[in-house]
Amino acid sequence: MEPNEFEQIVSEHYESLYRFAFSLTRAEADAQDLTQQAFYVWANKGHQLRDRSKAKSWLFTTLHREFLKGSRRQRRFPHYSIEDARPDELPTLADDSADQSEHARVLNALAQVDQVYQPAVVLFYLQDSSYLEIARILQIPLGTVKSRIARGLRQLRRRFLSESEHSPAPRKFHEPDLIVTLAS
Repeated sequence: MEPNEFEQIVSEHYESLYRFAFSLTRAEADAQDLTQQAFYVWANKGHQLRDRSKAKSWLFTTLHREFLKGSRRQRRFPHYSIEDARPDELPTLADDSADQSEHARVLNALAQVDQVYQPAVVLFYLQDSSYLEIARILQIPLGTVKSRIARGLRQLRRRFLSESEHSPAPRKFHEPDLIVTLAS
């Protein structure tokens, strides 16, 4: 693989891979590490991919596998922080078009969705992946993709509805390509 080709792949897919990694890990450093690991694997094994048009799918699949591998490792060898994180240490998303508090709200709600549903919901709504792409990335059947998205959204709606019971008026939240109506 030529250096220019590698740089092109990185520049095309880094941001979307990072956002996917961040949605899975919810930690800026972990998301950066996971994204870098996906590109490291690409640098070593990407030449095996015959159809370059499938590079995005290949990278998302690799990132998801690395995340699962790390999750299994973390369950076996849990990490305990010495001191609690301060609010000013929490990562922020740089997006001028949306309200930062709403981003945090959606990510917090997504964190409370069962972990098995999170990747499918994120890939579909935040990464604009098709059902077929998600099935390839997560290596699950198409029907499973659809049911995981539906169940994940159901859990998100319940989460937002329970929040709206404590707020005075129904609200709508807009995330790029994700609209959750709180007054259903």
